[in-house]
Amino acid sequence: MGCGTSKGDTENGPQPERANIGGVNANNANARSTNRGTYRVGRWAADTPASNPAGTTNGTPARPAGPVASKPETERAPVEIEKEVTAVKCKDIDFKIDQNSKEHHTDQYEATKTWLGVNAEPQKPWFIVRRGQDFVIDLCMDGKFDKDNHDVKLTFEFGANPKPGEETLVSFKVSAKDKPKAWGAEILSVTGNDQSTVSVSVATPPNCKVGKWTLNVDTIVKKKDGTVEVLRYAHPNKVYILFNPWCEDDQVYMPEKDHREEYVLAETGRIYTGSKKKIRFRPWNFGQFEDFVLDCCLSLLDNCGLAPSARGNPVQIVRKISAIVNAPDDNGVLVGNWSGNYEGGTRPTKWAGSVAILLEYCKTKKPVQFGQCWVFSGVVTTVCRCLGIPCRSVTNFSSAHDTDGNITLSAYMDAEGEYIDSWCSDSLWNFHVWNDVWMCRPKLPPGHDGWQAIDATPQELSDGVFCAGPCSLNAIKAGQVYLPYDGPFIFAEVNGDKVIYQQQVDTSWAVQKIYKELVGYKVCTKKVLSPDMEDITPLYKFSEGTDEERAALKVAVSHTNVYSGLNIDYHGHLENNENQDITFLMYERDSIVVGEDFDIDLIVSNQSSEQRTLNVSLGATVVYYTGVYKKNVATDNFHIVLAPGEKEKKVSITVSPADYLDHLADQTQMKARCKVRVEETNQIFVEEDDFDLTVPDLEFEYVGGDKNDLHVGQPFQLKFGFTNPLPKPLTQCMFIVEGPGLQKAMEYKIRDVPPGEKAEQTVTLTPKTPGEKNIIISFDCQEPCDVNGIDSVYIEE
Repeated sequence: MGCGTSKGDTENGPQPERANIGGVNANNANARSTNRGTYRVGRWAADTPASNPAGTTNGTPARPAGPVASKPETERAPVEIEKEVTAVKCKDIDFKIDQNSKEHHTDQYEATKTWLGVNAEPQKPWFIVRRGQDFVIDLCMDGKFDKDNHDVKLTFEFGANPKPGEETLVSFKVSAKDKPKAWGAEILSVTGNDQSTVSVSVATPPNCKVGKWTLNVDTIVKKKDGTVEVLRYAHPNKVYILFNPWCEDDQVYMPEKDHREEYVLAETGRIYTGSKKKIRFRPWNFGQFEDFVLDCCLSLLDNCGLAPSARGNPVQIVRKISAIVNAPDDNGVLVGNWSGNYEGGTRPTKWAGSVAILLEYCKTKKPVQFGQCWVFSGVVTTVCRCLGIPCRSVTNFSSAHDTDGNITLSAYMDAEGEYIDSWCSDSLWNFHVWNDVWMCRPKLPPGHDGWQAIDATPQELSDGVFCAGPCSLNAIKAGQVYLPYDGPFIFAEVNGDKVIYQQQVDTSWAVQKIYKELVGYKVCTKKVLSPDMEDITPLYKFSEGTDEERAALKVAVSHTNVYSGLNIDYHGHLENNENQDITFLMYERDSIVVGEDFDIDLIVSNQSSEQRTLNVSLGATVVYYTGVYKKNVATDNFHIVLAPGEKEKKVSITVSPADYLDHLADQTQMKARCKVRVEETNQIFVEEDDFDLTVPDLEFEYVGGDKNDLHVGQPFQLKFGFTNPLPKPLTQCMFIVEGPGLQKAMEYKIRDVPPGEKAEQTVTLTPKTPGEKNIIISFDCQEPCDVNGIDSVYIEE
């Protein structure tokens, strides 16, 4: 029988109309293909015994002749229909922000949640990932996606004028066959019927440009007539791709986990200031993960003149950062001011972190007033860590500022032992703060990877711009100042010699003194995951006086553009040691509290068998931390006669608060000065001793609660303060409080504080996130009382 009624039809009811594939009416199949699309003709399974021969009709396996019972339609093998594939379009992208942020170590960025822009306007969460590491996204389609018939192409674009040749325009089909360390993607799964969700894993190369990328999704289908239909979806939000210290192939890869936690993820830190004998720290809120900070940092890169094609190179990026953080050349972030007059701006000691500075800069689009070296360094640390570059603030005590490029700190005195100020352009800063950044230097000889020094404080021009570095610490240590960038200047900061030239009675010049161990007394930074200080001087220089250290100096001087006027092999015998039979010892002070009296003492001894007459001048001078004199506040002269062989005669003066308080600079630093001339031999002795006056520490008290029982969302009160050490009131007083995850920078004005009374404030803080948090507080007033402090708490869920 044909395809008429059969026993099966009778038992199961009429069967749906279908193609006759038994060879009885093949033309019907062709006729129906015009009405319902093109069929791909299939065959039934196992209904025909394998031993039963089957003919074929039109290339189709034939059914056995004779009547055959029909099966229910639901039990038939599906008939594949060759028909036009419908195009589908991506209508949205789920960036799976929570999942990807955790995997890419970007979940601390507040921008990955709903956040506030610079003008406090709510912003949608950003998609922030790190280069060289896969991420997963879901493509939401407006129809059913068939991976056998549909293709997907992703296009990433970077910058204002993306180009394939600059790797700022990248387009590729989603495929399972990806090249290693390159752009690529593969489909992980397809779910859903009417509107499919296509889960895609995307790979970015470890040298990918850092910043904001746009993402377009093309869905592609090939038509029967051979044409291709492409439907594009342009996602309105950006993809933010950062450096990846976790990726072994990234140039900024940092292998040690605890180092990454400190130099990339730590939001607060300590910047060291003071003097070599009294090192103290300033707590600093880097705040690299706060709301708008990433947006601001990327805007800095957009505006620093760096071509988009160079935005994957950390060497070029950190060099630009060292320029854009200062203002002189490019309308950068901070205006430097060391004058002591801060009218129209903020006193540098008032800042407690980078966030308030970057907020003001982004809102006003104008340089922020004012900063000094530790402020520049704090902002650089914020910008680098925010972009994913490991970074730390570094302090050099007794830091040379060499202005003429001869790697020697030169000073000149007349025959009476007075400095000739107009000739002394070099200076010795009590301390100077810059930054180290971690990266490979593939264009340098082997052995120069790792820490690189950069400096944003505008001191000297480099390639016509106020910037410095990056310069390999290994190159600095070895004296290889010819390697880029700015080796001579940075080497001189840590390892130059100070040479004092003095005019003689006959108008000739002689070397009066060479200080070989004065410059670069100590280089330090915050210790990894610890509140303690770490001495990193050995990374910058060999031990003073060793053959290696002198050899490095020789190499450095020989490669400077301005060759040193001194023999580079100079030793102590070049000093003018004739007729020096009087020995001098200047007593050095370790700690003096601001507001107290202090003495300046000199011990002299006569080593000769003859009487000696000494003209002695002792004095105290208020100085800026840069070594520049501000005010001579005390001087006394003595005429002393030493008997033959007389030993350890003491000369001293007392300096009172009335002498110095009204003249102190922000850092409360002073210099004791001594000048002696021996009448009989014309021996000259000049010595200086830098020291700073200490201020009180902040005291903390947790009011009405337990410091060890703090929870997210539960407010707690903190009281802090100190006692005024000055013999006069503190006026126009203010506390500044901030702490990531606890408190945006807030100012609290308080009353004037009389002598001996307490300046204090109570604040209420509400933790936003769990974990260890640091509360940073600075105090500002019109008087010299630079007080600040930090306290740590642990917040439970």
